[in-house]
Amino acid sequence: MSTPLKIDFVSDVSCPWCIIGLRGLTEALDQLGTEVQAEIHFQPFELNPEMPAIGQNIVEHITEKYGSTPEQSQANRERIRDMGAALGFAFRTDGQSRIYNTFDAHRLLHWAGLEGLQYNLKEALFKAYFTDGRDPSDHATLAIIAESVGLDLKRAAQILASDEYATEVREQEQLWTSRGVTSVPTIVFNDQYAVSGGQPVEAFIGAIRQIIEEAKN
Repeated sequence: MSTPLKIDFVSDVSCPWCIIGLRGLTEALDQLGTEVQAEIHFQPFELNPEMPAIGQNIVEHITEKYGSTPEQSQANRERIRDMGAALGFAFRTDGQSRIYNTFDAHRLLHWAGLEGLQYNLKEALFKAYFTDGRDPSDHATLAIIAESVGLDLKRAAQILASDEYATEVREQEQLWTSRGVTSVPTIVFNDQYAVSGGQPVEAFIGAIRQIIEEAKN
């Protein structure tokens, strides 16, 4: 008997720990197999909602926001790179990389959710930014990424040129913030249990099994 599991994955496309968390979660779901019938919904969170269109150098940004030295910033990137490699994801960000505004990427993800291609677009956006060094705030880039996962190129361009889904994304962002989400990834199971951070596979398996047990009782 498979237990239904609703998963809200609150994240940003420019957050490396979100990839590590997502890989850990999907691997856990693979290992749990038929024990659960999971449905993942990606929910928007902007790490840098005030970021201007031109973006900012990653080292500068991390220094300003977290007070890290360039050395700490590099050590952290290397750690993330190693963790990503172990999970089959190539992080290629370096000291020249930039941080961008991700609001339009979240609007496209909202649309992709309506089209049943949200997961594919999320993965493609992660790869475009972290592996290929592309700009997730650039409309032409976003439309091409959308097309690469089977979404309509013209429709994507149309959405990006307008403010379609802006209200929905802002409402979702406010909802999750009002529920106490302050950092990402935050993974919420069945609207009641939250796991945060780029957790390893075992942590997700343990949490999900516990939720299954409680659902049975």
